[in-house]
Amino acid sequence: MGQIPIYMMLLIAVLTIGGFVYNRSAALEKFRAARAAAGGRMAPTAWHSQASYHGYFTAWIVGLSTLAIFIIGLFIKGSGTGFNVAWLVATILTGLAAIILTGRKVSGQFRARTYVERFIQGFLILLSVIAVLTTLGIIASLLFESLRFFKEVPFMDFLFGLQWSPQTALRTDQVGQSGSFGAIPVFAGTFLIMLVAMAIAGPVGLMIAIYLTEYASGAVKKWVKPAIEILAGVPTVVYGFFALLTFAPFVRGFAESLGFSVPTQSALAAGVVMGVMIIPFVSSLSSDVINAVPQTLRDGSYALGATESETMKKVVFTAALPGIIGAFMLAISRAIGETMIVYMAAGKAANLTANPFEAVTTVTVQIVALLTGDSDFDSPKTLVAFALGLVLFIITLLLNVVALTVVRRYRAKY
Repeated sequence: MGQIPIYMMLLIAVLTIGGFVYNRSAALEKFRAARAAAGGRMAPTAWHSQASYHGYFTAWIVGLSTLAIFIIGLFIKGSGTGFNVAWLVATILTGLAAIILTGRKVSGQFRARTYVERFIQGFLILLSVIAVLTTLGIIASLLFESLRFFKEVPFMDFLFGLQWSPQTALRTDQVGQSGSFGAIPVFAGTFLIMLVAMAIAGPVGLMIAIYLTEYASGAVKKWVKPAIEILAGVPTVVYGFFALLTFAPFVRGFAESLGFSVPTQSALAAGVVMGVMIIPFVSSLSSDVINAVPQTLRDGSYALGATESETMKKVVFTAALPGIIGAFMLAISRAIGETMIVYMAAGKAANLTANPFEAVTTVTVQIVALLTGDSDFDSPKTLVAFALGLVLFIITLLLNVVALTVVRRYRAKY
């Protein structure tokens, strides 16, 4: 197709903007003429819609009609019948016809605003439907491929197995290990690193939020909050390098100074660095939630003789608890879904352990390892990645349900 589609898109944009400007100007001229005929006393409300709405109405019609011609032309041109001139002419004629026809609708009685608002409402509904269908498509793909995996590996062996070694023969004439697909070590490593990360990010982030909202001066808030939020913009691969090259050797050296043998890659190294990374998620969201608590609640507490700390603990924190739980859930989801830090600092060893000084692996790391390279989605070794994703999705969904239950149970109404 060459560069014709680019020119076509530019042509559609020109026709759309031109239609907006042309009919908006036409509406203004007709309104001024009507006001002059009425002796200059006609109120703007005499027209149902403002001139800009007539322009928007034309822009919608021109944009949709020319876009339809563009899509039809793409399909026809894809069959090998080149007709670039006819395609351009059809698009131009369609756009001009739409401008002329909508221009005839310009009047004080035409409800352009109503049609434009309906267009916008339908567009928003379309976007919502696309989001829902995308989610359903992701779930369906995970479920379909997981069912294929569970036809070859029993569900109970996968969910409750204690050995993880996804190695199978790729061909019938190849000698390979009979893989073990017990996912308990993988999920145990995922939650171990998540717990370490939240043990850092949860208390630190919440205390930062309380200090910035209730105790810090304006100058401190001005500098400290943006400085903390910078942590959220650092690429995760940078955190991974820091964990692997700086923090992990520090942990190993410290443990060796105490007489313990600790590998360089460990759950502690990955979890602590990940906790530092997600501190802004907890602190920023919790700070916004605490700020949203009405000042009248604080004033009432002070009037009853409560101190500032008592007001924070018994009034403000209780009122902000649902939002704080939401911030923690977002941080937990971020920790569970992290890949680079864990891949670089925690390793890929599937160890079933509660010792944070041991090397472990996570679900996301295993999914990346299983699907990297030339993968044939016909063996359990690759299909198990979809099963891991499905179980992780269900676990995350259950965590959200629990969080919503807690929020509804402790929500303060004011």
